[in-house]
Amino acid sequence: MHTTPAAAHPITVEVVRNAVVAYADEMAMALCKSAYNMMIYEVRDFCCGLIDTQGRMISQNRGGLPIFLADLGVAVEDGIARYGLDGFAPGDVLIMNHAGVCGQHLNNVVLYAPCFVDGKLVAFAASRAHWVDIGGMRIGFGSYLTSEVFAEGLQMRSLKIFEAGKRNETLWQIIHDNTRFPEAALGDMRAQIACCQLGSRRYGELIGRYGQPTVEAAIARIWEQADVKVRSIVERIPDGTYSAESFLDNDGRTLDKPVRVKVTVRVDGSTFTVDFTDMNPQTPGPLNSGLSGGIAAARVAFKALTSPDLDVNEGCFRALQVISPEGTLVNAKPPAAIGLWSVALPTVIDTILKALSPALPDVVPAAHKGDMGGCSFYGYREDGSRFLLMNIFGGGWGGRHGEDGEDASVSVCQGDVRNSPVELQEIRYPVLIEEHALREDSGGAGKFRGGLGVRISYRVQVPCKVTINCERTTCPPWGVSGGGEGASNIAVITPKSGPARIVLKGTEIPLQAGDLVTFETAGGGGYGRPADRPRAALDGDIRQGFVSASEATRKYGRAG
Repeated sequence: MHTTPAAAHPITVEVVRNAVVAYADEMAMALCKSAYNMMIYEVRDFCCGLIDTQGRMISQNRGGLPIFLADLGVAVEDGIARYGLDGFAPGDVLIMNHAGVCGQHLNNVVLYAPCFVDGKLVAFAASRAHWVDIGGMRIGFGSYLTSEVFAEGLQMRSLKIFEAGKRNETLWQIIHDNTRFPEAALGDMRAQIACCQLGSRRYGELIGRYGQPTVEAAIARIWEQADVKVRSIVERIPDGTYSAESFLDNDGRTLDKPVRVKVTVRVDGSTFTVDFTDMNPQTPGPLNSGLSGGIAAARVAFKALTSPDLDVNEGCFRALQVISPEGTLVNAKPPAAIGLWSVALPTVIDTILKALSPALPDVVPAAHKGDMGGCSFYGYREDGSRFLLMNIFGGGWGGRHGEDGEDASVSVCQGDVRNSPVELQEIRYPVLIEEHALREDSGGAGKFRGGLGVRISYRVQVPCKVTINCERTTCPPWGVSGGGEGASNIAVITPKSGPARIVLKGTEIPLQAGDLVTFETAGGGGYGRPADRPRAALDGDIRQGFVSASEATRKYGRAG
């Protein structure tokens, strides 16, 4: 984007500010209304936005997945580098999920379309959404079987699925023939194309109304204002170097060896640097991410600290610098497997915040549930049709200065995503959900209690398989300022006949009709000394079933 030296009128700036976000929100609504899989239209595992001709973020929809803050721009930049700005035409639509560029699991597919006004390319509209399947050896969430990205599905690098309005039938057929659920894949792709065409049209209308120089000057001013506000917050953090570490359970293969998450944060005036130099080396399995993984984690933590109420745009991140050498867990060298790229990121974000806890004791909360929380059941219905049930689970967030943690909330990486309604899951898939409730005693004790996890039980109605991936069981959500740890994640399989067994990690575990699988998600850590919790608050916890009488005695030293 080339800004002009002329200043945009303040009223025009406000009109443009709200317009570009409204366009991204409208794109999101169109995507939800036309998508085929519940991960999009119910869970909302996607983001939509407008990107300028230099790959910079003009706007992103409210509620877009936080860990997608880093990668819409790089996807578009790759297409610009490949085709040149003069290599796009009206009616083009490009598809992109290449691991070497996007750095995340291949199910997260980007569609983007150029926006032309009077024959001139002025921007791009883009959408990233989670497809239920992209081929490869893995299905659903959580397989630790892959060791190279080539086993994880189709890779498409800025390919034109539509060129000047004409569909690329060869590429369309390749996608159809190499995915397990082609109707869903192609249906979701059509939905993304529609939302991108809508965003492109809306932005073109804005340019037509005010002219490109005025709109771009307004956007430049919006970015500048965001940058000024963010830097004013960073300047309030005491200058210094802050470090912290935590651990993931293991890499899914060497089960007795934890994976270290270490970060260093440097604050110097209005500059905030996150350094991943000491991060665990990349793993042989798919727990890795590419460069965008570490950048996304840094951006989520940074934005939470500096501008949680600002709409997302490029200016929000000018004060942030990220040091992420190649070869680590959050910047793995190709062709590393990255199918579980997001599993580590909640812990990375928690650890960034943990590092800053001494400098910001009234701002940084205790650790939250620390995993991405989800399940995958898959197999065949009685009529022979294939099914894949995927869902997202909430858990507890950490207590914080002046307030208990939130209950049953998704991870900090997932933002406003939602779990699929119980009724809809039972209608669509051969399962019965016997319980979906808050998990008693899961929140860490403290003056301000950690939020509660959930307990959800699936009874399968047909023989099928399940993949389970419990994380942070050896490094539970920590408390701060004397608060206690939250309960960690656990899964229990209870066969229709036979003893129950605990499973923390497992891929393609066979189940028989009538077997029960129960997931208990982690609670948040506590904030402050448990002895300082007001009696009325503890009594309320006991009365509502959040804390049992026995745990009140054990953790708080007071009888129920």
